[in-house]
Amino acid sequence: MRYSKLMKERIRRVRVLFKELGYDIFDGETEEGSYHAGFEGENGYEGSFYIDQDSKFLELAYTFSFSSRMTLFVRDKLDEMLKICYEFGCYLNVQKSDEIMFTVFSKIYFAGLNYYSLKETLKDFTGCIDSLRDLIEIVKEGGNIHEGS
Repeated sequence: MRYSKLMKERIRRVRVLFKELGYDIFDGETEEGSYHAGFEGENGYEGSFYIDQDSKFLELAYTFSFSSRMTLFVRDKLDEMLKICYEFGCYLNVQKSDEIMFTVFSKIYFAGLNYYSLKETLKDFTGCIDSLRDLIEIVKEGGNIHEGS
């Protein structure tokens, strides 16, 4: 797919800013009018970002997955999860199929996107993820994420 000059510049700019902040970019994919890629920082944080040619925002995302057996647990924690997301300026999407997918999002306006604004947005975004992990007691050991004891 051929991107407009604006879209190419947005992709380039976002990739450069993530690199400057110490994040590695991987699995960049282009789809009809959009680009998405994963990122991982030296601090162990990871997530995805999305750029859509029809949107004026860079979108960050991180997904928690739960087995369908944990439906009641997720339902019980949902109100607190919403409060945490609101506190950090994030929003969420919950989907249920064979498993429950809880995705946290943050957005940053391209017109205000620079090193410091992305750094602060990532600080809030990762703070939200940390707080959610604490709430649902997820422990990260040896690179694997699992439910805490």
